[in-house]
Amino acid sequence: MPVKQVDLADAPGLTSVHVNRVLRDMRAPNLVTLRGKTLVIEARDELLKAAEFDPTYLHMEKRAVD
Repeated sequence: MPVKQVDLADAPGLTSVHVNRVLRDMRAPNLVTLRGKTLVIEARDELLKAAEFDPTYLHMEKRAVD
């Protein structure tokens, strides 16, 4: 099922312009690439860092107890 940028933007209520710019910003440092119609994550750890992703938000990892 191919997803267009406008569809990707519509799901969380963003504009297609914003999604286009974010994808451009992720392609510039080679965090992701487009191969045909496939988006490939090239640098997962760097992408997570750039996105400020916190795996404990989804209970994927437990926080260390201080």
